[in-house]
Amino acid sequence: MGFDSVSRRSFMKYLGAAGVAASTKAAAQGSDETPRDSAAQAATRAQRLAWWRDAKFGMFIHWGLYSVIGHQEWVLESEGIPIPQYEILAKHFKPKPNAAREWARLAKAAGQKYMVMTTKHHEGFCMWDTKQTDYCAMKQGPGRDLVREFVEAARAEGLRVGFYYSLMDWHHPDGMRCATDEAARKRFVDYTHGLIRELMTNYGKIDILWYDVDLPLTPEQWESERMNRMVFELQPEIVVNNRNGLEGDFSTPEQKIEASGSGRAWESCMTLNQGWGFQLHDDEWKSPRAIIDNLATCAQQGGNYLVNIGPEADGTVPAASVRILETVGRWLEVNGRAIYATDGGASISFGNYDNFTRKGNTLFVHVYFWPSGTPAAEWLEFYKPATVVAFGGLNAKVVSAKVLKTGEKIAFTQDEISVRLTGLPASAPDDPVTVLELECDRPPVVDHHSIRGKWPRYRVGISG
Repeated sequence: MGFDSVSRRSFMKYLGAAGVAASTKAAAQGSDETPRDSAAQAATRAQRLAWWRDAKFGMFIHWGLYSVIGHQEWVLESEGIPIPQYEILAKHFKPKPNAAREWARLAKAAGQKYMVMTTKHHEGFCMWDTKQTDYCAMKQGPGRDLVREFVEAARAEGLRVGFYYSLMDWHHPDGMRCATDEAARKRFVDYTHGLIRELMTNYGKIDILWYDVDLPLTPEQWESERMNRMVFELQPEIVVNNRNGLEGDFSTPEQKIEASGSGRAWESCMTLNQGWGFQLHDDEWKSPRAIIDNLATCAQQGGNYLVNIGPEADGTVPAASVRILETVGRWLEVNGRAIYATDGGASISFGNYDNFTRKGNTLFVHVYFWPSGTPAAEWLEFYKPATVVAFGGLNAKVVSAKVLKTGEKIAFTQDEISVRLTGLPASAPDDPVTVLELECDRPPVVDHHSIRGKWPRYRVGISG
């Protein structure tokens, strides 16, 4: 997947001084030197992105030869495996039939609306029946086109189809020397464009192209404008990310939630544990509650959430991934209205136990830690009756409130400082997150900071 600072430094050292300047320039995505997308791409962007903005939630799949080792996807470089030895894995990579059907059924059960699969990672192994190289699934251990199986599986479940493609290639003989050898650059760019053309030609309608790591070349050296022009000629309705050095249709913060400015589309991609590719002994799993919180935060700020699975070499999804995603899916069956097709801008601040999304005049309050039983209720009227969900700084008037799961009405009080939702049960009505639905008189925004000048002050401790 991405290119962390340690890996970037080691890569620069490997390239040598002659390649550093070019690689640094290539890494400067979003700078003034970044070429612009075509006018035609910009003109159709809103229409092409409409389904994607509503979808909110997708599945990332990192799967390749590295899955056989089980040390994550950067193992070839990070452990310094000799490439002739690594190539042997291609003969022993033999996935079970129809593994992608299991992924697609899981994505559907999880409430995800699209899937993005690694067609070629940095290791250089192509997961489809390419005519450009024998280092591919059809001519090696699998003996079949794994990309085609993925596409057919996603479509069978009614999910949108996305292809991840790494521009960087550790295996190809020109993959590294292309930065300093012009003849190598031309050969490697022709090879790269040829692979992308196959992906855009041979599998019907493709919804997403997810480039990764444009090192060691600049966008000009990749001929990225020509690359994207080809992509849109072959797939006019596709959406394309920003990792081939161009602006693209959406930004891709990695392992963090970071909204883009000025209404630009963005998608946070994250792992379920620590790694993207299969890691045999990695048990640092995120909880279903954490996944739901991240999903709600992305939706709140107007973005999407792309959550990764790292299948084993045979295509089996780790049991913990299945358990987490199925739990999230059951929650979305009930609470999906608080996520899908919601508007950004619900909040510019965060609660101690809650989060917020909105659609039109409806505010959805996502309660993660049910706030019952505080001992402060003995002394503070604010926390009576027994269970109170409260938040400050709502800019709209609440008209009605209910529990989204049950439809049960909720009593509430509101003043210029806070909203207090009362008459709630001692235990959370839903698990792992309860959503409360508030109808307001205008599009709601929660801004806790706005109340600072409104609080009555102070009963004790001040003299004069």
